[in-house]
Amino acid sequence: MRKDVKRNQTMPLADRMRPRTLAEFLGQSSLVGEGTFLRKAIASDAVPSIILWGPPGSGKTTLATIIARETKAEFLALSAVTSGIKELRDVIAAAEKSRAEGKRTILFLDEIHRWNKSQQDALLPHVEHGTVTLIGATTENPSFEVNAALLSRARVFILEKLSDEAIEEIVRTSLVDADRGLGGRGIEVSDEAVALIVRFAGGDARMALGTLEAAASESAQVAGETVKEILQRPNLLYDKTGEEHYNIISALHKSLRGSDADAALYWLGRMLEAGEDPLYVARRLVRFASEDVGLANSFALPQVVAAYQTCQYIGMPECELALAQAVVYLAKSKKSNALYVGYGKVKDDIRELPNDPVPIHLRNAPTKLMKEVGYGKGYKYTPDFENPDDAKQDFLPERLKGRRYVKFGEE
Repeated sequence: MRKDVKRNQTMPLADRMRPRTLAEFLGQSSLVGEGTFLRKAIASDAVPSIILWGPPGSGKTTLATIIARETKAEFLALSAVTSGIKELRDVIAAAEKSRAEGKRTILFLDEIHRWNKSQQDALLPHVEHGTVTLIGATTENPSFEVNAALLSRARVFILEKLSDEAIEEIVRTSLVDADRGLGGRGIEVSDEAVALIVRFAGGDARMALGTLEAAASESAQVAGETVKEILQRPNLLYDKTGEEHYNIISALHKSLRGSDADAALYWLGRMLEAGEDPLYVARRLVRFASEDVGLANSFALPQVVAAYQTCQYIGMPECELALAQAVVYLAKSKKSNALYVGYGKVKDDIRELPNDPVPIHLRNAPTKLMKEVGYGKGYKYTPDFENPDDAKQDFLPERLKGRRYVKFGEE
């Protein structure tokens, strides 16, 4: 065996099998297929500053590496996890030297969302002036994590989660590739094992190959049971502060609003099983109890508050059923957004008329002077009247008389 192959075999299978050309790059044809903008830009060595946004294992780093191979630009890479402004200065110095020699520099910044605002600001002028062409990679929504000024100077390309078909092809290719993969080692993997690897990879090629490598290291005959032992639980795509966090809590909220208890319970499970703070979920349910159930079921709020307190008292995993009970209860409850709509109107009126005076008959009169100038004069103390109609009076400011904020029943 050649020395370079021996050295190659010490690397993780996922790194060894990383595609080297666009022809080997699977599952992103809409992004780099024949005739696409990015494919033509790579071929003509005219790649602009770009942000590659996609889930783990979808090929962001791989695509950046392919661009490095297929363009004539100098290619420098940084990881936002381990680098900062000092390392950026070194890259810029090298890029300026290359520029003086007539060479273009591409800076690949992996996990760009890990850089804070000041670090991204330090990069901005060098992208703006063309010192470097930026290729940023992120699993987070760039709208939230990349400075607007930097984002405006780059094109965002979205990499989709790899399909099961693409993952299976990657797995089977690695089993026959004797140079970089597991081919020629007498390893046999059952169809059931391949199906399990594909299923639990969740579109992540890196995870699929990692699982395959772990299974092959235990036995040359990889059966489904071997894979099941390695995969104690699925790889749940969930980021507690990023887009998927907001996507899933939105799905839960909308499922509750649509009275689909099964879907609501599923989205609850997706969060809790991925490690979400149960108190965060409980807080959102408390809000929902008033915002979407409200006056239609006055027992919803205490039901959810009880679940919140359960989360405080006993934590996970014991509190998961209390949250499940609250979720199903909310889903099955009648809905009313009267409070949400009404309070929204109140806020609108306060913005338009922020300081309208309290009607004088409603004002407190704790001093003699206040009484003398009329504070409280004309106020009707409701319990003094046998007929409620006789106690009617205005309680809103003059310019808001007659305003209705809350509608009940069929009003």
